[in-house]
Amino acid sequence: MNETEATESWFSRRVEEELKDLASKARSHPRIAIAGAVVLTLIVLYLIAHQLSSTGFFTATFGTFEMLLLYGSLIEWIVVAALEAFGRKNLSRDIDAFGGIIFVTIGGAWLFVVFPFEFAYFADVLPDFLRFLVQWISNDIARVLMVLGIIVMAVAAVYTPIAYGFVGKKRSKREE
Repeated sequence: MNETEATESWFSRRVEEELKDLASKARSHPRIAIAGAVVLTLIVLYLIAHQLSSTGFFTATFGTFEMLLLYGSLIEWIVVAALEAFGRKNLSRDIDAFGGIIFVTIGGAWLFVVFPFEFAYFADVLPDFLRFLVQWISNDIARVLMVLGIIVMAVAAVYTPIAYGFVGKKRSKREE
């Protein structure tokens, strides 16, 4: 099997898995989705605590637009996780595939360019005994993590609509 056939075979298997999920309307792991929504909500609250406490984590370049991008991306993920947790897996996929991923990718890229953060203050809202959990994150480490996230989201922004197209085609062929 050459490389093209291997890739096509992998892609075909993923399309078949999606079709099975759509046909069964199966709920994916609701506990994982609930945990994701809870963790993301805690992250939002953590960032809000920084804003309300004026710790210095958000710099002067963190304006309304940057706030919309940061919190909007996190809220989009919370909504997707909540929909999936409540058995609306297909709707969560639609939201994520057609807009959510692109919004998060563009938002992440803009926040990387502007970089309105100062990670020296990132641990400031935690109690002293928990600060070690995030104290090691520097601006440079945060930038590397942001670039990795942007790359992953950019790949997902391309892959997901293509996969949806293939799923739609196979689905319509099966219904004929």
